[in-house]
Amino acid sequence: MNAPVLVPDRLGDGLIEAARDAVRLPIGTRIVAAMSGGVDSTVTAALLARAGYDVVGVTLQLYDHGAAIQKKGACCAGQDIHDARTAADAIGIPHYVLDYESRFKQQVIEEFADSYLRGETPIPCIRCNQTVKFRDLLDVARDLGAEAMATGHYVRREVGPAGPELHRAADPARDQSYFLFATTSEQLAYLRFPLGALPKPAVRAAAMELGLAVADKPDSQDICFVPEGRYTTVIDRLRPHGAEPGDIVHQDGRVLGRHEGVTRYTIGQRRGLNVAVGDPLFVVKIDADRRQVIVGPREALLTTALTFGERSWVGDGASIEAACDAGRPVLARVRSTREPVPGKLGLVDGQPGLVFDAAEEGVAPGQACVLYAPEAPTRVLGGGFIQGTVRNV
Repeated sequence: MNAPVLVPDRLGDGLIEAARDAVRLPIGTRIVAAMSGGVDSTVTAALLARAGYDVVGVTLQLYDHGAAIQKKGACCAGQDIHDARTAADAIGIPHYVLDYESRFKQQVIEEFADSYLRGETPIPCIRCNQTVKFRDLLDVARDLGAEAMATGHYVRREVGPAGPELHRAADPARDQSYFLFATTSEQLAYLRFPLGALPKPAVRAAAMELGLAVADKPDSQDICFVPEGRYTTVIDRLRPHGAEPGDIVHQDGRVLGRHEGVTRYTIGQRRGLNVAVGDPLFVVKIDADRRQVIVGPREALLTTALTFGERSWVGDGASIEAACDAGRPVLARVRSTREPVPGKLGLVDGQPGLVFDAAEEGVAPGQACVLYAPEAPTRVLGGGFIQGTVRNV
């Protein structure tokens, strides 16, 4: 069961106490608030300041001001940095802007392009949280003398018998636990998420009550560094050879047509294939080495098992490998928009992996498989990036 969602009629003791409960540190403790310029991170900083903490706002510039300042719904550049600075002034806290553009390009954007070249479907938001935000920025927070770093993510940090645990947000519609599965136990001990018990309307209401200019600012949409949602624009610029043509091949071996680059396709895609054999066809595999896009019927998307590449674990026990050896039952989430489904950890083709209780559709290498505990379904156990799949047919 999800925790009850706190819906305050107005900003007051309820919200302030909720922030203090999420932090669980003495009043006056220094906390760094990661401020992207959006309403969530701004309210986080404002609530903590109202609650009596010594708040320092930090904003990351992640890509070029000029290229991003006109993009609506972006973050961490241009207008958003200005909004974060203005909000910090209104709240009355010190504010710093850190130039992480080169780190972001190397650790997130370059990896994003390379993943598509390998025939994968990457999730750069996870990589960003994993690297520049929850690794590099945490180091900065410690250097500033902070005892914790707070973000505006919609997840909950609960203290269990063995220490801090990561849980889904109280409001399922806003839950961001899928994007934070790679958070380590050490990071979780330092992080705080004051919005985890709040629905978004309550956060906007708090922003209005506090007089924050970002109260009605639109949420970030799509991938922040991808102009107008066209990810191929970024890949073509960074990896132009990804647009080399190749064959569209039916899973039975028939060559059905030609494509203009494997980076244009993702697993499960139906539109834009420009081939016809009577029945609907879907992309079921991408063979980047051969520059082949393999298509088949919808049932060919059904996946019975997967293997993990890079993986993380914040559950009980030593590691995800130990959980695989024990055959631990889990709930597995292979897309952020899907509910977790039951499965069991174990060895798949000799590697740590997951076997689904019932075949799952559209499991794609490069995506994340996030694991939750069946005995406590809101608790995140960890997960990994999907390396390989075992198809039903």
